[in-house]
Amino acid sequence: MALPLMPKATAVWLVENTALSFEQIADFCGLHPLEIQAIADGEVASGIVGLDPVGNGQVSRPEVERCEADPDARLKLNITDYPQPRAKQKGARYTPVSKRQDRPDAIAWILKHHPELSDAQICKLIGTTKPTIQSVRDKTHWNATNIKPRNPVTLGLCSEADLEKVVTLARPRGAVIVAPVEHDEHPE
Repeated sequence: MALPLMPKATAVWLVENTALSFEQIADFCGLHPLEIQAIADGEVASGIVGLDPVGNGQVSRPEVERCEADPDARLKLNITDYPQPRAKQKGARYTPVSKRQDRPDAIAWILKHHPELSDAQICKLIGTTKPTIQSVRDKTHWNATNIKPRNPVTLGLCSEADLEKVVTLARPRGAVIVAPVEHDEHPE
């Protein structure tokens, strides 16, 4: 069930301004009835300013009056056509200065163990650039002699789950089916 915005502040307002039972308020706000009782007693949420659910359109005044008249009735949240907030897109991955020298090692490991990954996937996974990947691949990186392929998970540049996810996404694209070559034992 959907809950009102700022459930404790809404509960404070409902306790102070309506004759609803603690159970009705608790059910509407998604809180425990004992917490509502503590709000009413002034033990909890003493510093919280009440939020009017009628004023901000979360519930209608006739709905509150209906529930005040019938203790068994439950408040229903108004359905709005307001757009719901979306999860924020992740931006560029930040790598601490102390781990930046490990990126070429991680790139070399990925190129060796997962050649099916595209440069864009590697960039997103490790937080590097395409020119860096290309220089590691071509062995033209300024520190190419000291690069040792090391797992990016153990280096702390990505999580195991992120690596597995990228590899499983890349497998169908990069999967190459090679037919077995049959050799004749008796050449003609």
